[in-house]
Amino acid sequence: MPTTNTLSAASVNMILSATRQQGIDTDTLIEAVGISPDCLRDPDGRLPIRQVQAIWRELSALTNTNRISLRLGELINPSAVGVVAYVMMHSPTLDRAIKQLCRYQDIICDGTRLLVRQEGDQVALVSRITSADIVYPALVYNSELSIVLSAFRALTGLLVTPTEVRFAYPQPADVREHERAFAPARLVFDAPETALVLPASLLDTPVLNASPGMMPLFEQHANALLNRLTTPSLAGRVRNEIVTLMKGEEPTLTAVADRLAIGVRTLQGHLRSEGLTYQNLLDEVRKELAQRHLRDPFLSTTDIAYLLGYAEPSVFFRSFKKWTGQTPGAYRQLAR
Repeated sequence: MPTTNTLSAASVNMILSATRQQGIDTDTLIEAVGISPDCLRDPDGRLPIRQVQAIWRELSALTNTNRISLRLGELINPSAVGVVAYVMMHSPTLDRAIKQLCRYQDIICDGTRLLVRQEGDQVALVSRITSADIVYPALVYNSELSIVLSAFRALTGLLVTPTEVRFAYPQPADVREHERAFAPARLVFDAPETALVLPASLLDTPVLNASPGMMPLFEQHANALLNRLTTPSLAGRVRNEIVTLMKGEEPTLTAVADRLAIGVRTLQGHLRSEGLTYQNLLDEVRKELAQRHLRDPFLSTTDIAYLLGYAEPSVFFRSFKKWTGQTPGAYRQLAR
């Protein structure tokens, strides 16, 4: 199964950098949402979107999250996005840079989708959320538009200003940060889609200090990362089969191996080489599905235990407490 619903570690580090600049202890923050510092050291590493959304949840109790999300592009260096930024920086024009951003956007986050649409003498860069794990869409939209606008300014050396900014969420009580971030653009809330609208004439603007000869080098790295995201790993295929077989009974290693047309011992050996066991993967899938199901108020904990293949609800309760330190009921109350 391809890697999905993930964000690059570089992107998470950008959020944490902006948060530190607001005087917040990010070490405590990542510990609270279960992110290991080791996961953040590889800029090409990936973290689940649901974990990053949990960062925003924790921040909402500490500070004005609209303020951080709308200032994200100003508080960080756009090149911190990683290889996608370097591909854009060596594009000859802003138009080509935007096309490269759309081409490689999954490297940054595969839970949103960027597309460009011509609207007469305007061009709209449209952002759409594609991941069900994104539970704070306004903050995601704010962050994305803030970073994109700052990147365009850095690439061109111009104070690029949108003519209109559309938000696919209701108007907040206080829009001063929105006005400050996108002035003098017209702001439209409750729009059918989120979009940054710019004069189409900007597309021909040259990118400062672009070196076309460097482009193939960065594209090669970007293509390798993109292929890694879309090529199913063995562990991913095992997880996929576990989800498929988990219909009222526990999927066995033998059943999964049969569906993959791999011998049991061979499968175990391959997983060991990746530092995994079948039980690890089964527990991970059950934990993720349990947390997702517990957000559904129409599913009882007994229903969830059945959906996860447990013969007895009590076994599910004990397992969930071991994974999270909470009972399913306590987790459900906090997740509301």
